Amino acid sequence: MEIYQLKVFLEVARCLSFTEAADTLNLTQPAVSAKIKCLESELETPLFRRLGRRIELTQAGEYLLEEGPGLVDLEGRLVAEIEEIKQGKFSTLKIGCMPDMLSNWLPSVLYKYRRVYPDVQTKCVQFDAIESLYRAIKTGEVDIGISDLSFSTFDEISEVAIGSVHYSLVVSTSHQLAQRPWLSLKELTDQAWVLPPEGVPGRIMLQKRMQELGLNLTNFAHVEIVDAASLMRTYLLQGHYLGFVSDFEFQMECEAGLLRRIPLEEFALGTPLFLMMAKRLGRALGLAGQPAGRNSLGLEPIRQFVAMVQGQPGVNQRHSQGATIPKPLDAPLAASANQTVPRFQAPNFLVRCSSTNGTETINLTIGTQNRTIQTVTAGLIIQRLGLLEHFLPREGRYSGVQYRLQWADYSSGAPIVAGLKAQQIDIGVLGDYPLLLSAAPQDSTALAAGTRLISFVASNLDGTGNDIIVPQHSTLDCIDDLAGRVIAVPFGSAAHSMVMRSLHHRHILDAVTLTSSDSAGPQRSGRSSAPVDGYAYFAPFHEIAKHKGQFRRLLHENLDGLPTFHGVVIRDVLAEQYPEIAVAYLRSLLAAQYWYATQPMATTLVSRWVNMDAAIVTKTLRASTSDRADVVYLPETQLRTDWLQAHIDQLGQIAGQEHLGQINLDRWMQPEFLERAIASI
Repeated sequence: MEIYQLKVFLEVARCLSFTEAADTLNLTQPAVSAKIKCLESELETPLFRRLGRRIELTQAGEYLLEEGPGLVDLEGRLVAEIEEIKQGKFSTLKIGCMPDMLSNWLPSVLYKYRRVYPDVQTKCVQFDAIESLYRAIKTGEVDIGISDLSFSTFDEISEVAIGSVHYSLVVSTSHQLAQRPWLSLKELTDQAWVLPPEGVPGRIMLQKRMQELGLNLTNFAHVEIVDAASLMRTYLLQGHYLGFVSDFEFQMECEAGLLRRIPLEEFALGTPLFLMMAKRLGRALGLAGQPAGRNSLGLEPIRQFVAMVQGQPGVNQRHSQGATIPKPLDAPLAASANQTVPRFQAPNFLVRCSSTNGTETINLTIGTQNRTIQTVTAGLIIQRLGLLEHFLPREGRYSGVQYRLQWADYSSGAPIVAGLKAQQIDIGVLGDYPLLLSAAPQDSTALAAGTRLISFVASNLDGTGNDIIVPQHSTLDCIDDLAGRVIAVPFGSAAHSMVMRSLHHRHILDAVTLTSSDSAGPQRSGRSSAPVDGYAYFAPFHEIAKHKGQFRRLLHENLDGLPTFHGVVIRDVLAEQYPEIAVAYLRSLLAAQYWYATQPMATTLVSRWVNMDAAIVTKTLRASTSDRADVVYLPETQLRTDWLQAHIDQLGQIAGQEHLGQINLDRWMQPEFLERAIASI
């Protein structure tokens, strides 16, 4: 089939007249008839039915009329590009995006690109609705699309993350909330909001997140929907409305001091910024793991742009045939170097509201110790930022599942262990000794508790995460002085284990009375019915007592050389029936640790959430502003069999702790959940 034959056919099909088509094409009617007969002969099917003087299209003719113009357009584009190649030019790069990208992110990228490749003509196409951008990529109207929404559910589109986008609240600098450093959506339901229409990424992002958290726009007192950024600006500046925008929007107004961005708890992480193209282009470019086709020379501008935004080496080698080929667009996102940063999952641009009448409800109870600062990334931060709600699976077998989350906070690990054994808690955050207690049988005849250890949370190599403190006026100077004395301990805690091991190490365990600190803590010492000589605590509580100046540290060295650590256990039923939920929880943990490590305000916020001195928080768990040498605990997720076995070995020598030796570490530890969570980042 020749392109000219196709052009003749299209004109006849448009006119449904050989005579009119001949006049338009400046041909004789017999010449037009001959071209059509030749085309029908090659295709071995009639394209027209003759009804007297009238003609109409056959089914094959209707199909060719629909698809044929694309081939004609392709021929024209190829001819134009080949001509430009002959002249030493490399065609035109057409990029599609939404207005915020075109106004802020894209100009600087294109400026850099044009300086490296001045022969390439760039054309930017703006789309007011994300669905229009999708169709433009699919049909070839644009070569590349840039968006912070995902098109991954569409087989014909390839996408790769090239950066991050952050969403936040934006208000006028004269707004009553403008000086607040951090806010939550739940605090803002009584405020007036201005939002863009449906189909705009910011609106999709907001509604998808609210859906995860069980919120709705109807929860807000007043919401105005506007069609243009200029209208939104007016509402923000003149009406003191609240807006929800990406960091690409209203940059000039923020730099000029007219508007101010305020981080939101529910949007503490960024979302991926995607580069997208039709998969057929990726295959032609050799970006799907295959060699580039012979006709890919005219597509070199796309290759160069992809390499530039991905930061690939060789990007400055102009028109070099040996330049580095970017990572395949069909490759898993986790394989990209810039995917080591935990991000929120970008919603698909076609948001589908899930049914509120799911066929299954999954109840999850998480036992936390929020004031035990070294564990905040496994409980408090996940809870405050709504991370678990975001990462919980909602596709496949979990489509339509309703989740009911309950966060149960405790002052120590013993009640969490009890809750796990009673099947009332599904996920528990515990210190080293409670972790072992959750796995060990209660006596030699009982079966092992049904938990699985899936991750560590924080660790202290020198064991100083636990301590014994005594009043400043006490005459006790060393651990040997404790013989015949009374020490208050939180039974079943990491501090309890430390005291037993330390006293056993000095052969005075039987000479010291251990009593529960529930009714004999430092804060109750004046009212305690049974006087005590000292207290054993885990961080940060011994530090709080010392910070107030009423107590001093008794231990000056780690007597047994064991590190102390905290971790996460889940009930084995959850691990076996819903492994994806375990992975989702660990993805939330990794995201919380990243946030705590990189957010300058993290320790300030945590101190407010738990009503504790920020200096104690900073000293207990290393954050972005911490001096590593002065911090008790460091974030830690990788499981350490040697640490666990060392604790079991030393505790197993103490009367009443022999049952810990029955723990099967190979069966109890399941690091594959953490491996899957890390691989998904």
